Amino acid sequence: MSISGWPTGTVEERVLFALDEVRPALVADGGDVRLVSIEGSTVRVELRGACKTCPMAHSTLSDFVSERIRLYAPEIDEVLAVRP
Repeated sequence: MSISGWPTGTVEERVLFALDEVRPALVADGGDVRLVSIEGSTVRVELRGACKTCPMAHSTLSDFVSERIRLYAPEIDEVLAVRP
């Protein structure tokens, strides 16, 4: 991370930073998120806990998790949820 608070470093480090930022909100609703892989411009995450079965999971992924990842890692084009 840079001194200014804006994350720098590898794509993986920046993606993990983004996930750490969204995690408290997910945990507050009984869920969580875990990085599975980064392949090229695609990030795969696993939604856990209540997030796995929540009817809003798709919206959480596209509007919240993906947005934050792309903010810090604009080279990421796609964020996909995978099942374990």
